[in-house]
Amino acid sequence: MAKKAQSGDVNRSALIREMFATNPLMKVKEIVAALQKRGIEVAPNLVYLVKGKLKGEKTPGRATTKAGATAAPAASGSDALVTIHKVKRLATDVGGLRMLKGIVDALSD
Repeated sequence: MAKKAQSGDVNRSALIREMFATNPLMKVKEIVAALQKRGIEVAPNLVYLVKGKLKGEKTPGRATTKAGATAAPAASGSDALVTIHKVKRLATDVGGLRMLKGIVDALSD
């Protein structure tokens, strides 16, 4: 849990946000040095954290999905009921729904 700021303490994150607002192209080392000249100790990790939050980065990198995890869009004019009947016929052809599910699971791996 975060500590409450003592009276007289400065909000370091707010100072970092101000510095990025005045000059968004400042490097992290420059911000740390500028704040140190004012007598405020700031870790570079805090600057990186605030910078990331300003950019809106919630997670590093891109979230990936499994291939084929998203359903393919239905062809135009196709009816869901027709598709269900086709799947049921296919299931009876391969030996039942459990067998069809096993085939689909084996293909998805």
